[in-house]
Amino acid sequence: MHTVEPDVETDVLIVGSGPAGASAALALSTYGVPNIVVTRYSGLADTPRAHITNQRTMEVLRDLGVEDEVVDKATPQHLMGDTTFCTSLAGEELGRIRSWGNDPLVQAAHELASPTRMCDMPQHLMEPVLIDAAVARGTHLRFSTVYKSFVQDDSGVTVTVEDRLRGDEYTVRARYLIGADGGRSKVAEDAGLPMGGQMGVAGSINIVFDADLTRYTAHRPSTLYWVLAPGATVGGIGAGLVRCVRPWNEWLIVWGYDVTAGAPDLTTEYAERIVRKLVGDDEIPVTIKSSSAWTVNEMYAETYSNGRVFCAGDATHRHPPSNGLGSNTSVQDSYNLAWKLKHVLDGTASPKLLDTYTAERAPIGRQIVTRANRSIAETAPVFEALDGLSPQTPEQLWANIAARKDATEAAGEQRAALREAIAHKVYEFNAHGVDLNQRYDSAAIVPDGTPDPGFDRDPELYHQPTSRPGARLPHAWITSGTRRLSTLDTVGRGRFTLLTGIGGESWVRAARTRTPRIATVVIGPGQEYEDPYGDWARLSEVADGGALLVRPDGFVCFRHAAAAASDEAAEELLTDALRRILGHA
Repeated sequence: MHTVEPDVETDVLIVGSGPAGASAALALSTYGVPNIVVTRYSGLADTPRAHITNQRTMEVLRDLGVEDEVVDKATPQHLMGDTTFCTSLAGEELGRIRSWGNDPLVQAAHELASPTRMCDMPQHLMEPVLIDAAVARGTHLRFSTVYKSFVQDDSGVTVTVEDRLRGDEYTVRARYLIGADGGRSKVAEDAGLPMGGQMGVAGSINIVFDADLTRYTAHRPSTLYWVLAPGATVGGIGAGLVRCVRPWNEWLIVWGYDVTAGAPDLTTEYAERIVRKLVGDDEIPVTIKSSSAWTVNEMYAETYSNGRVFCAGDATHRHPPSNGLGSNTSVQDSYNLAWKLKHVLDGTASPKLLDTYTAERAPIGRQIVTRANRSIAETAPVFEALDGLSPQTPEQLWANIAARKDATEAAGEQRAALREAIAHKVYEFNAHGVDLNQRYDSAAIVPDGTPDPGFDRDPELYHQPTSRPGARLPHAWITSGTRRLSTLDTVGRGRFTLLTGIGGESWVRAARTRTPRIATVVIGPGQEYEDPYGDWARLSEVADGGALLVRPDGFVCFRHAAAAASDEAAEELLTDALRRILGHA
């Protein structure tokens, strides 16, 4: 037990300013919870790294009030999706797949699923948006500050940090600690979080460069261009990758290396050689900005907390960038945790509520680690269609690629196999269900006794909305006067919300006497909110007088299919539900 007075005190100390740490700070400050962010670095991210930003994350950012700024800075969805497979950007094209919601049928599904649109927001642009908003709302940010260790007791955590400028150490006393310090998390290590899987299963290199590649890309706009060239199957993510950072002048290349042999010497000459190999143009001006080596990991935490210490983001799920799930899941981890900390800190919830963080987010973390690594394996059939996996000379690979143009039965089979292999990459580039079909099963969800209906279609590819407890509230466009808004716009903002309709007056009266405060939303003809398209009536899965109780993170936590029998019955049902959800039962 520490007896020395700490140098600094706060409610929540966050280690790390990446997507997980920044979004935790933003949510906590938005909810009025005092917090401090420390990062060992002297600034925010200076390379693009994570970039795909899916609809669920955009919904989170919408609720936290920064969606518009992200949209202004991001590459829009319509420029993301002509994912191309080729021998080089200047070389032969092997096929394309409409990606990231740009297939017409998938685009319709995206529009039906959410009021938001996915976009490409590189991490070095995203972090300042999140951190600036967090600081403006009260977060204290400390750069060049290294987390050293923690000691926790029944009332808080004493954390020792080092100021890299002064070279001295000081202590921060926090009621809770969040480790958002990335894939080599020292907080997770010190907390002893049990991990499954393994690190360092393959090696990759990131090369960030500037070049005007308009002539090779603008006619087939995409975030990703996959290059099938000799050496592309060595380590890494299964193929050479040219990624657009900003159309069409800023780029990032991913190239593999044999992890058992160690990373190559990342000289400017080496980087430029790889760039020209994948671009296929020896004359175009290229400026190398940075190079770095990293490993493909397949590791996930089985438990996300130890006492008053919680971890989020890459500290708990470590995987390759396939499917673009990393920063999205990180933001969503923090969004899940922040409202729970807020309610525990203000005394409206029991600390038992915090146990639901692991129960809800660990299965998601494990799912996305598995999905991202499976997507790497799903690249192999593209090479197999060209007989490009077995060791052979570059000349033989080019001959195999050329053979697909022959008027022979074998070439026809090769073309069909290649088309099928590229089409199967839909599981990486259009996994709408992975993005939106999250279902929570924890003590913070009150089952309504209905059997789990499962999914009508592939749950990785297709989103299936439901109001069943444990699911995200379905999106439907409704109106309030002359305003059109989403049902998702009526919930969130750090509060619980009860949705009902005509005949649900007992629910409204019961909600208005609750602590914590429950906002009420009544949808129906002549009410504050109306359902002119009838979409909400189809999606709500309850009668007009029924009720849905929605948590601050937009997930349904209680559902009653019909009107309450009386005010007393509504009061009793809602009181019991809240007691269970907040850990008082």
